Amino acid sequence: MPGLRRDRLLTLLLLGALLSADLYFHLWPQVQRQLRPREDPPSCPCAGRASSPASGSAAASSDSGPAARNFSQAGPQTEPGGDSRSGPGSKLQALFAHPLYSVPEEPPLLGPEDSLLAGQEALRYYRRKVARWNRRHKMYKEQLNLTSLDPPLQLRLEASWVQFHLGINRHGLYSRSSPIVRQLLHDMGHFPTISADYSQDEKALLGACDCTQIVKPSGVHLKLVLRFSDFGKAMFKPMRQQRDEETPEDFFYFIDFQRHNAEIAAFHLDRILDFRRVPPTVGKLVNVTKEILEVTRNEILQSVFFVSPASNVCFFAKCPYMCKTEYAVCGNPHLLEGSLSAFLPSLNLAPRLSVPNPWIRSYSLAGKEEWEVNPLYCDTVKQIYPYNSSNRLLNVIDMAIFDFLIGNMDRHHYEMFTKFGDDGFLIHLDNARGFGRHSHDELSILSPLSQCCMIKKKTLLHLQLLAQADYRLSDVMRESLLDDQLTPVLTEPHLLALDRRLQIILKAVEGCIETHGEDSVIAGGPAEQSAPYSGPVKWTS
Repeated sequence: MPGLRRDRLLTLLLLGALLSADLYFHLWPQVQRQLRPREDPPSCPCAGRASSPASGSAAASSDSGPAARNFSQAGPQTEPGGDSRSGPGSKLQALFAHPLYSVPEEPPLLGPEDSLLAGQEALRYYRRKVARWNRRHKMYKEQLNLTSLDPPLQLRLEASWVQFHLGINRHGLYSRSSPIVRQLLHDMGHFPTISADYSQDEKALLGACDCTQIVKPSGVHLKLVLRFSDFGKAMFKPMRQQRDEETPEDFFYFIDFQRHNAEIAAFHLDRILDFRRVPPTVGKLVNVTKEILEVTRNEILQSVFFVSPASNVCFFAKCPYMCKTEYAVCGNPHLLEGSLSAFLPSLNLAPRLSVPNPWIRSYSLAGKEEWEVNPLYCDTVKQIYPYNSSNRLLNVIDMAIFDFLIGNMDRHHYEMFTKFGDDGFLIHLDNARGFGRHSHDELSILSPLSQCCMIKKKTLLHLQLLAQADYRLSDVMRESLLDDQLTPVLTEPHLLALDRRLQIILKAVEGCIETHGEDSVIAGGPAEQSAPYSGPVKWTS
């Protein structure tokens, strides 16, 4: 009998020790993170940047420390309603004031059927999403026995992300004169994050979602979905490569790094070309501890954070073939550069079609696709639906021109909103593998143009304008990128490469015209009749 009592006592002591260890090492650190006050440090490296009153200190706070290799000096910043590109010498202002950027677009917008979203239906959907988030947030706090003083989130109709979604129409993701884009860029760059999670790609690799819903698994990159205090969402891609580093020439395009600055620069170039098919993207210094680790509810994401030997906070992608600390990204010690790309409307509201690019690459070490060995490949494409009866082929050629300018070889698919049908615009998503090699021009990216010898008149006129000294592409890009928090976004060799590649495109069009004739090559439309084709324009340095 005394032996039995002794065993019970030992069991109780063991259970008590285990419970104490769990409380001390697991629950207490979580409570500390939730209760820790978020105060600005005495000397924050990014304190010179403007901050939104609504953002508090979460977006810019960090431990003090020397500037690190992933820091950039902030350039001139403006308020949402202002514009730093002022003055009579602004080439960018002169470009957007050019008549080409005020030509009415065709077909004209006639009614609700030309808008992507039905306003009231979208607002009801977003209200339900906000209510569900509030319920889940409350349950999460209750599970941790924490009381939150924060009021429930409210959907604000004037929120920039809401207005951005409601403004998408069949002409593009935003209108030329929309003030919402500038406000959206400001909000993404300054509002604090309230949650962080893996993207659908990473969740698919972990078995948390349907793998058929993604284009392809994540590779040597890492991306997270951040939600802000206004309930807007953005895709965060952290810095993986220095701006002055070139992709090694022995790298295949499908194992290249994804560059955050390429996403930022691609948005600015897309707007300058008047495509408006890249979601608004802005650079930001993110505090990975306060804005990711402390706000995420994903235990797997929490588990991949660690402190490096240099005392920097790091994290890595948790997937079957990249679960290694040598692939991690690190702050210094907490701040990390990254790009934030605005989310498009939910697929429940605005279904999108993912279509393989006819000029897709083999994604193998030695294989080649038909277009790489058959110079008459475009004749086959022209006979296939939908490339035989719509503007789809011309839109693919627009996309190829855009990819050639940024040096992106990774355009395996493109997406479209199903509502706008076969003639809808292509969405230029995932541009992070651009701007890798400024010293090399990959001519195979231009194969849709060189093989089909077709180009929109509107596109050609814009390219010719940007080849003139008064509107030189490198100059207007340099000026446009000054507005970003992470300026300089591109190094000078990358900017000059844009001018060189622009000349290659114009020479390719000129060669097509000499071979096939202007009427066969230049596809005009009602929108371009007020701006006639003026022949080749020679760029002068």
